[in-house]
Amino acid sequence: MHGVRESLLEAQAKALRIPCDKIMMSYEPTNQEYETKLRATLESYKAQGIRRVVFGDIFLEDLKAYRDKNLAAWGFEGIYPIWKRNTRELIGDFVSQGFKGILVCIDQRVLPESWAGRAIDERFLEEMPTGVDPCGENGEYHTFVYGGPIFQDKIGITLGERVIRTPFVYQDVIEAPGGLS
Repeated sequence: MHGVRESLLEAQAKALRIPCDKIMMSYEPTNQEYETKLRATLESYKAQGIRRVVFGDIFLEDLKAYRDKNLAAWGFEGIYPIWKRNTRELIGDFVSQGFKGILVCIDQRVLPESWAGRAIDERFLEEMPTGVDPCGENGEYHTFVYGGPIFQDKIGITLGERVIRTPFVYQDVIEAPGGLS
């Protein structure tokens, strides 16, 4: 959905020393397909004794209610460690703690095309347009994080092709040893 290469997700998981389990969806999945495949995956975790799922949602009440309803029906609990946090502070902490991220998808109804491929840094914070959530919580943008204090390995990246699928602009990011890291 964000246009990030599968190989980058795998590199990210490897650098973080966490497993990378993927749920494959059809090109334009229905909500029923999503729920069916997610439930099947969670059932395999349940067999391992896992009963809680962590989400990075911040303030979208309807999304949280949807997740919690499904999770409860399936015997799980949702954990939301950054729920209701101030998004300006969150993104400021991200930058000040040394994380490295890049915008891989932007909604050009709220951000100019030139923001696709932009680094999340001090300049990004300074130039954030009024009305845009600093963490992109309303879908203004999506990111790929490739470095920071919890990464055990560096992920070098370079920018590839930019693709426009109105209203979205996707910036391809390619793993490139020796690239940005």
